[in-house]
Amino acid sequence: MSFVVQVRQRAKGNVSAAMIIWSIAMAVVLVLWEVSPRDDGRAVVAGLGVTALLGLYLGWRRRGAAVFVAPMVSWTFAWVPLWIASMVRHGFVKGLFVGFFLVTVGWIVIGTMEFLSLGAVTLLVRSARGGGPGMHDDGVVIFGPDDLR
Repeated sequence: MSFVVQVRQRAKGNVSAAMIIWSIAMAVVLVLWEVSPRDDGRAVVAGLGVTALLGLYLGWRRRGAAVFVAPMVSWTFAWVPLWIASMVRHGFVKGLFVGFFLVTVGWIVIGTMEFLSLGAVTLLVRSARGGGPGMHDDGVVIFGPDDLR
């Protein structure tokens, strides 16, 4: 009779609340960017700042995998307000088409930029922080099939 014991360490702490707060902030930034073209520079800087803060948080908490999910979560919060903002800025009919373009093709660019900037900051913070306690533990014991008798 043989069996395998598998031990895993799960990441501590949940980053869902931080990601939702970031997504709401990014939705506000994107709406301000669309509605007010004269303030688009400040909106871009605010978006980069909020994204850098989330990247710092994810890197500090060693939750780099959340970088892959964050742009999709952000999109779910931003696509309806961004479409409405487009209709406010361009009028109803033209705004429907411009908004559709923003929430489809434009979101590929926006999501890619969010992914790259979040990933870069998270990677920098995580590498600067280094390994935590137990990260480089050599105390692993492997039992062979004949060692358990």
